[in-house]
Amino acid sequence: MQTYRIVPATAADYSSIEQIARRTWPETFGGILSTEQIEYMLQMMYRPEAIAEQVARGHVFHLLLDALGRETSDYGPQSLLRYRPVGYVSHELDHLPNTTKIHKIYLLPGTQGRGFGRALIEWVERIARREGQQRLRLDVNYQNPAVSFYEHLGFVKVGRHDTDIGRGFLMEDWQMEKEFGQTRS
Repeated sequence: MQTYRIVPATAADYSSIEQIARRTWPETFGGILSTEQIEYMLQMMYRPEAIAEQVARGHVFHLLLDALGRETSDYGPQSLLRYRPVGYVSHELDHLPNTTKIHKIYLLPGTQGRGFGRALIEWVERIARREGQQRLRLDVNYQNPAVSFYEHLGFVKVGRHDTDIGRGFLMEDWQMEKEFGQTRS
């Protein structure tokens, strides 16, 4: 039985996305980026107003909800499965021609290794294929251990790109792509 759901995020979910980022980033980037850069980037990208601006530019956010357990309903003998947000992904169709870009994908520490990352990538891939896209693209910090995870899922490095994000900070990323039809297990 599947113990999670993936649902479109609404404006009411922006604070949950921000909280997941705030819990995830220090562990993900603590050994790569300074505390100052992490805080700067969290403020720049994850305030609810910043998420709303991204959505206005075409980014689509989805939450991954993990099952907490069953709770008895007040309306009869059936039980209700309750969920909590543990991860998210955002993507943009046609970021480049026929290319869907995954802008963000994060899972709470402690939930990694359960197949949720793969599920989020496959979710976006299904959406992209349905829309006639030919590939997925993402940027990942060149020191992030997730590079090998993406390679395992069929992504290949297509270049390096450094982005000046202000205050003397850089995002130093691999650009990775996955052509549809390529799979690796």
